[in-house]
Amino acid sequence: MCGINGIISNTEKDRGFLKNELSAMNQLIFHRGPDEDGFYIDTSESNSVAMAMRRLSIIDLSTGKQPMYTDNNQIGLVFNGEIYNYRTLKQQLENSGVTFKTTSDTEVILKLYEQKGVEAFKELDGMFAFSIHDKTKNKVFIARDFFGEKPLYYTKTKTDFVYGSELKSIVNYLPNRPNICKEGMNLYFRLTYIPAPYSIYEDIYKLPSNHYIDFDLGTDLFTIHEIEKPKPIEKKEISFDAAKKEVYNKVMESVESRSVADVSLGTFLSGGVDSSVVTHCLAEISDEKIETFSIGFEKKTYDETDKSQVVAKLVNSNHHEFIVKEEDFKNGIDDILLNFDEPFADSSALPTYLVSKHASDYVKVALTGDGGDEVFGGYNKYYMGKLNNKYTSVVPKGLHKQILNLSSRFLNTKDDNRGKRFKLNRLLKAFNYDGNQYWNIISLAFTDQEKAQLLKSNNLIEDTFSEFKTRYNQQNPKDLTDFRMVDKNVSLEGDMLVKVDRTSMLCSLECRAPFLNKSIWNLTNSLPENYLMKGWNKKYILKEAFADKFAPGFLDKSKQGFGVPVGDWLRGSLKPELESYIETKFLESQGLFNKDYITNLVRNHISGKEDKSMQAWCFYTFQKWYLNTYLMLNQ
Repeated sequence: MCGINGIISNTEKDRGFLKNELSAMNQLIFHRGPDEDGFYIDTSESNSVAMAMRRLSIIDLSTGKQPMYTDNNQIGLVFNGEIYNYRTLKQQLENSGVTFKTTSDTEVILKLYEQKGVEAFKELDGMFAFSIHDKTKNKVFIARDFFGEKPLYYTKTKTDFVYGSELKSIVNYLPNRPNICKEGMNLYFRLTYIPAPYSIYEDIYKLPSNHYIDFDLGTDLFTIHEIEKPKPIEKKEISFDAAKKEVYNKVMESVESRSVADVSLGTFLSGGVDSSVVTHCLAEISDEKIETFSIGFEKKTYDETDKSQVVAKLVNSNHHEFIVKEEDFKNGIDDILLNFDEPFADSSALPTYLVSKHASDYVKVALTGDGGDEVFGGYNKYYMGKLNNKYTSVVPKGLHKQILNLSSRFLNTKDDNRGKRFKLNRLLKAFNYDGNQYWNIISLAFTDQEKAQLLKSNNLIEDTFSEFKTRYNQQNPKDLTDFRMVDKNVSLEGDMLVKVDRTSMLCSLECRAPFLNKSIWNLTNSLPENYLMKGWNKKYILKEAFADKFAPGFLDKSKQGFGVPVGDWLRGSLKPELESYIETKFLESQGLFNKDYITNLVRNHISGKEDKSMQAWCFYTFQKWYLNTYLMLNQ
């Protein structure tokens, strides 16, 4: 686990210059790999290739150093991540006569590529971002894993192609401050995050998950390719009992493969289905007591530590629990939010950071339940998708508009309490007659209509998701399979995995997600949808597969989620800062927002006239990034 950086130039650059630039880029991501660094520099009369990495040592602590080279020194590699099936792949390579010098997964990637070229990438089960310089082909290949667990940003200038694990390395290399990307900003104010391929900066992109860059050094051009082409989803004939057994075995196998490490590990335990199952599996395969970590909140509507305590007692773990208070964030909120390098308004990043920091005092690796909802169909929003189909078939569009007008008066809340009124209000606003219903559901901040009032017309894109609908063939997602596919490619890659990667790596902690396994994903895609969601019973087959490992009914208990009461904080300790962001001169200098609209929204929230927690927090995090990151570039 580490971070990588790279510079490809169409000119011969001085080796000392490249080493200094890479060192500076590496220093900015020191937290990702505090154990050691490594540099690869190759120059010729026509081009230069420079790659670097920072390493957090997890596997093969003594001989897994990077960069790594083939025996003939014609191919070099820098790598961020973990390959969970590397032992199996290594055995296959050894059976074909390949020899190894180390016990690392890094060398397995290198030798597999040497034997199979880019076809090797699809055989990797893991989380990764890596770059390979192949002198025999005069190319550089840069790849990102199937789900997008590990980040990879890139940009192309007239002379340089620059890439890295975090945006800060790239923007600090560039001579001039990039412009704000219109597409990225529109996506952010709808979703609260920016999914690939966009970033907040114009001409700086994220490599989509399950893709690789083929950079031709001879022509100074690059192309982007899928690693694995999507196959048509075919539902297979299988009994529920047989499928349930297969789910159990695959989850157990995945947890075992993701527990391979030469350092200590534990689990994040929230007490929900996913983290409880992962914790059970790890305890089953471990010879010693495992470490478990959970976090609670002073505000009882957000606190669920009672559930994690039940599981910790069941598996007899060394359980670590602490309660988050508002003052815990006062000194650290800037460090957490600004480490994302672009606006990111998923408030659960704050407790994720705190539990990561707490866990890093005890372990270097933590298993999480991330991906369980996407893989097994566990989100409440999947209910909403089903309800939309029923609702729009019964309620005429005109009547729906009247219902919306009435409901806005009775369902608006004044407190940051995401209870039944909040959820019903969100559901009614999401209902759509034009095929955009699910896209509305995943938009947690501003609706399209609200965004049109928020942003000045020259910054506005009307159909925010047009490109994504085409890219993923989801013009009108209408069933559970469609919803899960949108989530995998948009929400999981752009939000969930970004949150966990940045917050955990800021603490130099590696997080692994056993549910994010291609084998499990392919299995659940092949099952009848009612195995995943039976009526209104979410994650049905996962809960049934592990039901006898927990007390009767435990896995059916409702789960609040990992949110924090940021709406209350914006009325409290964060109020002066939020108010400073709507000062007339500041807003006018930005030229991004319609002053009257955003000023009224913020003041209504602060006064308690109307709860606008999500929108106010989204605006707050954008302004914090703008003031503390964007304006500071190239100063």
